Amino acid sequence: MLGIGTFAQAATSSFLYGMPMLVPALRSSEHLTLVDASLVVTAPIVGLLLTLIAWGTAADRCGERVVMVIGLGLAALLLVASDSVHGAVALCVLLALAGGAAASVNAASGRMVMGWFSARERGLAMGTRQTAQPIGVAIAALTLPPMASQFGLHAALLLPAGLCAVAALALVFLVADPVRRAAPDGHPTGSPYRPSSAAWRGGVLWRVHAASTLLVVPQFAVATFTLVYLVGQRHWDVTTAGRMIFCFQLAGAAGRVLSGVWSDVVSSRLGPMRQLGAMSAALALALALALALGAWTGGWWIIGAFALGAIVTVADNGLAYTAVAEFAGQSWSGRALGMHNTWQNVAAMLTAPLLALLIGNGRYALGFAVVALFPLLAIPLTPVRTERLTKSATAPSPSAPSSQPPSQPPSQPRTGSAR
Repeated sequence: MLGIGTFAQAATSSFLYGMPMLVPALRSSEHLTLVDASLVVTAPIVGLLLTLIAWGTAADRCGERVVMVIGLGLAALLLVASDSVHGAVALCVLLALAGGAAASVNAASGRMVMGWFSARERGLAMGTRQTAQPIGVAIAALTLPPMASQFGLHAALLLPAGLCAVAALALVFLVADPVRRAAPDGHPTGSPYRPSSAAWRGGVLWRVHAASTLLVVPQFAVATFTLVYLVGQRHWDVTTAGRMIFCFQLAGAAGRVLSGVWSDVVSSRLGPMRQLGAMSAALALALALALALGAWTGGWWIIGAFALGAIVTVADNGLAYTAVAEFAGQSWSGRALGMHNTWQNVAAMLTAPLLALLIGNGRYALGFAVVALFPLLAIPLTPVRTERLTKSATAPSPSAPSSQPPSQPPSQPRTGSAR
């Protein structure tokens, strides 16, 4: 279940977040400015954020498997149809529709992982699932630039279309929804976003959403502008730059798994998340300094700064997802994860074009200095104390029988809309 959920997320990430790898091709084939090309590559994210909550609601009510199969199938068909459209505007519309369909995986795959793993395993499980995004971007970095260069922009989009189709078939034949257990006595089942709810806890979900949204800015700044900088400022060959970013993304995927293990060991999602936020701020400032001095000195140490940024800025993502699902509870986790991902993708959508305006023709150092402000703001927002108080309040006494569900669901889980 974890492997297929991760593959499905990687398939959609290859175009949702891998489109920046086609910025050079867009600028050459469509004669677009950097700002215009940045708007095109954010089109899938626009569609994604418009549909995430709806897909999350559908997953809560109908089950994860059917939601993901429908979304992946639609995304594959829409990407194939891109070969029949011409012009930046038409491509934007099609990519937005494909992104809206792919949002089903973002909302439902995390919920599926949470259902199949116990609390002591979820950090590792969700960290593994969250490797899907850097793996998808790595696939895009390795394949999309040379495919676009040799066969054209539209032909390059057939690769993510094929991956989405394969993922849909794997879900049909190999995946079952986790069992939906009844909430234990005293466990809040209402909306965790209402102050009257027992799950409100001082607006803990809103604080996690806000902190994670701020931490998305350095993540997408590094992901979007590494290739653009290497090709435009360092005059690297686009295929060579893509291979370099492929390695960065694989390292970032490993970082997500390690951060998940870290959270399981310390029994905290938000403590490691806050520490990673501080590291992201420091790395963004270091990268800004490297870019400023690199204009005169050059050197591979700039590439090292980008590499560290690609690893650290993505490591917190799985921690936030796990915390949101745990605070929301099983009956609301799909909608809560949809809400969480919506705000994250608002930040991702705005990061590329606004940072492109700030960078202009080469002000990369200034751009990344501004980026460093966002993780600094996230540090005090991360509700570490609330998490500690919640765990203390819900921990069973030594003499009380454990209410922890078994680490594995029964061998015959109910699927579909079974409640």
